[in-house]
Parts: sequence; structure tokens; C-alpha cells
Amino acid sequence: MPDTSFLPTNLAPRLLDRRASAAYVGLSASKFDELVGDGRMPKPKRIDRRRAWDIRALDTAIDALPSGDEIENNPFDD
Repeated sequence: MPDTSFLPTNLAPRLLDRRASAAYVGLSASKFDELVGDGRMPKPKRIDRRRAWDIRALDTAIDALPSGDEIENNPFDD
């Protein structure tokens, strides 16, 4: 991960590595990988051999996730 210590504390980097992206969306890295694989989270950008996720694309993907009544009822939740 690059050194971001010179950035103002209220300014997050635009591109995040896999672990930071998973943490940003509140998921484990393995669950994040699952959502990337099935298209619910965006694929990473490529910078040479590095993979990085655009924080704006992550926000868009989060906004598109179902919520409330859109989520199917799971009988095991009762």
C-alpha cells in the first residue's frame, strides 16, 4: 500500500487495494471477492500489475445493493 501520510486526514485516496476496499464496504476480503466475482462489486482498475478499486465505483455499487423490502425474507432470520 502506498504511503498516504502526506494527505490531509479528511482526504481518502481515490484508489484502494483489495483489503482496504473490503474494509471500506464493511466486508471480509473473501466476501468482497465473492461480490466482485458475481458482479455486485466492481472489478478493479489495473495499474501495471497492481489492482485497485475506485472508491466512487464502490459507492455506486453499494447504492445499487438491495435494501429493506427488496431483500427476500429468509426463514432462518426469524
